[in-house]
Amino acid sequence: MSEQDQHAASATAPEAYDVVVSGIGMVGAVLAVLLGRAGWSVAMVDPRPGPLDRQRLPLASPAPRVSALTPVSQRLLQVIGAWTDITSRRVTPYTGMQVWDAEGSGEIRFRADQAGVSVLGHIVENDLVLASLEACLDALPQISRFYGQRIVSLAGSDDMREVGLEDGRTLSAPLVVGADGARSPLRELAGIEVSQHDTGHQAVVTTVRTERQHGAVARQAFLPSGPLAFLPLTVDGDSHYCSIVWSTSPEHAQQLCEMPSEALGQAMGTAVDHCLGAVEVLDQAIRFPLSQRHAERYHQPGLALVGDAAHSIHPLAGQGVNLGFLDAAVLAEELLEGRRRGVSPGNIRLLARYERRRRGDNSMMLVMMDGFRRLFGSRHPGITLLRNLGLSGVDRVSLLKRLIMQQATGSRGRLPASCR
Repeated sequence: MSEQDQHAASATAPEAYDVVVSGIGMVGAVLAVLLGRAGWSVAMVDPRPGPLDRQRLPLASPAPRVSALTPVSQRLLQVIGAWTDITSRRVTPYTGMQVWDAEGSGEIRFRADQAGVSVLGHIVENDLVLASLEACLDALPQISRFYGQRIVSLAGSDDMREVGLEDGRTLSAPLVVGADGARSPLRELAGIEVSQHDTGHQAVVTTVRTERQHGAVARQAFLPSGPLAFLPLTVDGDSHYCSIVWSTSPEHAQQLCEMPSEALGQAMGTAVDHCLGAVEVLDQAIRFPLSQRHAERYHQPGLALVGDAAHSIHPLAGQGVNLGFLDAAVLAEELLEGRRRGVSPGNIRLLARYERRRRGDNSMMLVMMDGFRRLFGSRHPGITLLRNLGLSGVDRVSLLKRLIMQQATGSRGRLPASCR
């Protein structure tokens, strides 16, 4: 073979890794760090132009997209070394939750001490979590990131998968993981079908400043239009900030986003009976559609799905990213145990164990959230009465409240070692 032919062959030869991850979001980054810390070579591909500018974060005003991280997610982020950096930027612990029916008298309150924990969770801006995870990726030279690229092809056998990038390069690995969101391109390339339910709602998100301090309490009112959440934020020691998530009809969402800031703040304050006083909107309100999806399977030989690529959930209880983190932790645990036994990362039985450990929990949360959405979306007088009696009844039964809080804090089922 001539020198020119050798160069051409090497230019088209696949770059080999232990795992290829599609998506450099929060869930994909957690998986990559867990594997990278164990010495695995990981390639990550994302259409974003590059990593976040960590020097500009946090912004003066909190970003509108936030997550309610459970204590289980907090432990996972501590294990991989991201939590200290997150807390050095901006994080708001909350110790109470208040949920009520705006059309009746039903109300339930939760406190951290009732669940036997110091906090129920932390509200953190998604960009801050991702920036801290990207810093963890920076510290692991065995992780390669391909920004500004999309995976455009998927091929290979059960023993080795190959993905083609837009620029013509090819990456190979025994396992390819889809962590690329609810509309996962990798899932589509793999031909994995999803069951999808359109909620008929859109989420309106923004950041507000309230007249009264939030008191480290997450509040959610079920309105005729849909649930409205005031999630506590603290900026430079000032606890008058909240992140807003209002789930409502597309028509109402458009109206809210087109309102002047003063009118929107008034509408939000009125909707929750001004429980935090006057509401000042700090950012432009943005909206996005809400659909619930569940992949028919989480795996096939040499391929696995995690996070929103496997399941996307209504933001009613803020469980989406927490479920995704558990997916990543369980998959990493199974992969590392498989390697100790000499099993390939793409082994179908190994990946089936991952799916068995995660599918039941995810399915239960999807059903619960859809049930809550339907229950509180009904305007039938009889159902309104029953749900108010139900809320008030649960508030008086400490054992039932503890079970619900275990769901909310993520302390359920068999947790992976990295989350215990």
